[in-house]
Amino acid sequence: MQYIDNILFLILIVVGFGLFFKSLKELTRNVNLGKDIDRSDNKNERWAVMGRVALGQGKMVKRPVAGILHILVYLGFIIVNLELAEIFVDGLFGTHRFLAGVLGLGFYNVFTAVLEVMAFLVAVSIAIFFIRRNIIHIRRLNMKELLGWPKNDANWILVIEFSLMMAFFLMNSSDFVLMTREGDVKGYFPFSQSLFGVFNGFGDTTLHILEKGAWWFHIIGVFFFMNYLYYSKHLHIIFAFPNTWFANLQKKGKFNNLDSVTKEIKLMMDPNADPYAAAPADADPNAVPDKFGANDVFDLNKVQLLNAYSCTECGRCTAVCPANITGKKLSPRRIMMATRDRLEEVGKNINKNGKFVDDGKKLLDDYISREELWACTTCNACVEACPVLIDPLSIIFEMRRFMVMEQSSAPQELNLMMTNIENNAAPWQYNQADRLNWANEN
Repeated sequence: MQYIDNILFLILIVVGFGLFFKSLKELTRNVNLGKDIDRSDNKNERWAVMGRVALGQGKMVKRPVAGILHILVYLGFIIVNLELAEIFVDGLFGTHRFLAGVLGLGFYNVFTAVLEVMAFLVAVSIAIFFIRRNIIHIRRLNMKELLGWPKNDANWILVIEFSLMMAFFLMNSSDFVLMTREGDVKGYFPFSQSLFGVFNGFGDTTLHILEKGAWWFHIIGVFFFMNYLYYSKHLHIIFAFPNTWFANLQKKGKFNNLDSVTKEIKLMMDPNADPYAAAPADADPNAVPDKFGANDVFDLNKVQLLNAYSCTECGRCTAVCPANITGKKLSPRRIMMATRDRLEEVGKNINKNGKFVDDGKKLLDDYISREELWACTTCNACVEACPVLIDPLSIIFEMRRFMVMEQSSAPQELNLMMTNIENNAAPWQYNQADRLNWANEN
């Protein structure tokens, strides 16, 4: 019976990591539903971008208050979770503060003090985040697309993180009193030691229960949080790194040309060209040509789907969107949220049926309206603002491309402009011969 705690802890590790990797496998499968795209160029630059933006939080501080608080939480969790190495050893082998013997008492005192300071800064930052979101009501954190689950999800994450920090302090406080009574104090706890008076009146049994209870709460909370990520916007904790590595390094505003369209134009310009000369020998003459643009998640590329899962829902993109600021329906954040929602629905469809069975829904119209798409000015403000290099504009552009090239569906003003370009070589409705008349005016 003396090993029951160790066995339970081993079971917790196996179940926790098992569920986590199962979820990660499903997410990877969903991302791979997208079209292939080659983003293997400029590897050195990509590593540098990932290091600067994802690891170094380089774009967060453009909004100083939120940026600095986020960095404190980010660094704090990294440092505090270094203690997980000790928790794993203690939990599996029944040791107590294993790292004290490895690091030496002096260095271990520094180690635990740093953990306490960072845990305190994390707790304070989380409290400020909660106040900003729920009491001050920062506009970008309370827009209509966040009503319901997205807002609750953000608050639950804050509550979970704060609870983990409180359990950390409770564990250290009660353990400190026990170690003091035994005359064998390992570690220095600047914040937990301040609670010495509170716990000093408790008996040893009560303190053992508090310490063990907080210890188990902390580690179970860590595994719960890890598996909760699958259902949360906080997937960016994991996906921000590959998302920034695979980011588009081209100049903003440069759109891709479709090879099929380029070939058609070349054939139109060369009446003697053989349209079948470049076709592969084994090409299927009855094959359906690739769709122009996108009307569902299957038509988007893998990086765009990764973007959807990487969205932090911070709203920086929507806050700088000129269409949204002027009251139009478009919200770049909602574009990413809708794409992720549709992708999740497709994933559940595959889980249920073993393969995707047509459900009669599409990303276009069922999740994202045409009004939203045509409200976009293609200014790239959303792309520039994103702290993890998500590109909502690329999805908007592909869906517009589908409407125009597959459905011949575009606003009347745009159709008129394209007709004028075709007939007059200019977007204005007058004859080419009159284009230079302005030069003759006095």
